[in-house]
Amino acid sequence: MLKDIAISFLAKRRKKAIVKWATHPIDNQKKILKKLIDFGKKTVFGNDHNFDNIKSYNDFKKNVPIVDYEGIKKYINQIKEGRKNILWPGRPKYFAITSGTTSGEKYIPITKESLPHLLQGTKDALLMYIANTGRTDVLNGKFIFLQGSPVLDEIRGIKTGRLSGISAHHAPFFLKQTQLPSYKTNCIEDWEEKVDAIVEETVNQDMRILGGIPPWLQMYFEKLQKASGKPIGETFKNFNLLIYGGVSYTPYKNKFEKLIGRKVDSIEVYPASEGFFAFQDKQESNDLLLILNAGVFYEFISEMDFLKSKYNRVSIEDVKTRVNYVLIVSTNAGLWGYNTGDTVMFTSTNPFKIIVTGRIKQFLSAFGEHVIVKEVENAIEQTCASTGMVVNEFTVAPKVSHDNTASYHEWFVDFDTEIKDLKTFEQTLDLKLQRQNKYYKDLIQGKVINPLKIRRVSKKAFNTYMDSIGKLGGQNKIPKISNDRKIADQLYKLKLVTKG
Repeated sequence: MLKDIAISFLAKRRKKAIVKWATHPIDNQKKILKKLIDFGKKTVFGNDHNFDNIKSYNDFKKNVPIVDYEGIKKYINQIKEGRKNILWPGRPKYFAITSGTTSGEKYIPITKESLPHLLQGTKDALLMYIANTGRTDVLNGKFIFLQGSPVLDEIRGIKTGRLSGISAHHAPFFLKQTQLPSYKTNCIEDWEEKVDAIVEETVNQDMRILGGIPPWLQMYFEKLQKASGKPIGETFKNFNLLIYGGVSYTPYKNKFEKLIGRKVDSIEVYPASEGFFAFQDKQESNDLLLILNAGVFYEFISEMDFLKSKYNRVSIEDVKTRVNYVLIVSTNAGLWGYNTGDTVMFTSTNPFKIIVTGRIKQFLSAFGEHVIVKEVENAIEQTCASTGMVVNEFTVAPKVSHDNTASYHEWFVDFDTEIKDLKTFEQTLDLKLQRQNKYYKDLIQGKVINPLKIRRVSKKAFNTYMDSIGKLGGQNKIPKISNDRKIADQLYKLKLVTKG
């Protein structure tokens, strides 16, 4: 087919371009920083931070502080009031709304310069997959990416909505005619109702690519299986590519394999409102290629330094593998020294590849153990593999004892089927976590804390919890770990915790 030939040609050409920038990473980052500073000189932020005198990266670090959303909120407010040239020349094309823990809703600017790069990431991931595998057939059927509503509001002429809703208006040309669901269905606000409608629209279609955030893909798969009475791989006989991002796939892997019923290829992507940062470029490895030529200048602060308020930032020139870093970005959307809140670890510096390890605010260290998201995800995946159990979802909180009994980690787990030997699963999980985190191991062996305890939760407990706080659906997801008991207490309050 002419279409297959054209797509194959496009994929190979794009792969060459990707390999080219990936082999000149430092030069690309230096050029991006210089270009960003040149644009920044024309802004209020640039004037406030002495951009005219920035001649080097060291100058940049001296003049541009590390900030979170609160640090740029006064500039965002000026943009929302209708002012120009505040963080970036002109005014943003969009505001992407994200949920904040301390700032409420956050309004992340997207400019005409940053938008093409935000949209290119998924296209590059897909084209790289086709170039490496030759599988143009994945584009010969229908495609779906579960996303937020494409209905956008406006603030002083700036269109505003969820990133996935914004992206829905810019589907790649080679997917536009085959993308589902319909616009009407995509606009449904109630998430359960929306997924039901998506199932109805897709169950009899030739779906070949399915994408979204794992917890919401899981909901879609479960409803689809109930409607068809068959595994997803039988319902969609030509389905062969799963695209996911937003949260780690690790805790969902066993459940997805069961729901799909056969092996399919998968691609992990790392999109955020602040930029599209990385994608999986090879099927044989799970790490992600950091995108180094797309209007984003990256800096990194080791997690240990960050938690001590030592903001010793480095560029990619000086990063090391196997160190957990907080990801800092400056972008052509007008973010400067912006703390994304994400933590990443380099698996390679030639080319620069990463794994996403969690969120800097999502850790568990009530007893000095500093357990991170990646460690609990690895522990539960390994436990499921060794016990044959499947976990739908989980979250972990500290349980601090105020009597003579030792404290412990309390795990709230939604098992796929009834577990017959909870004690063995519990003990195995504790040992796996000890192997992941030496500080946790020392606390257990020193009897400072007791081994973890598992509380089973009712089916759909986490959906009920998310609904209770008004965050069911879209890009929202349950935190895997917390250093407090807000989630745990709410699960008990809603009577979602069963025996065990």
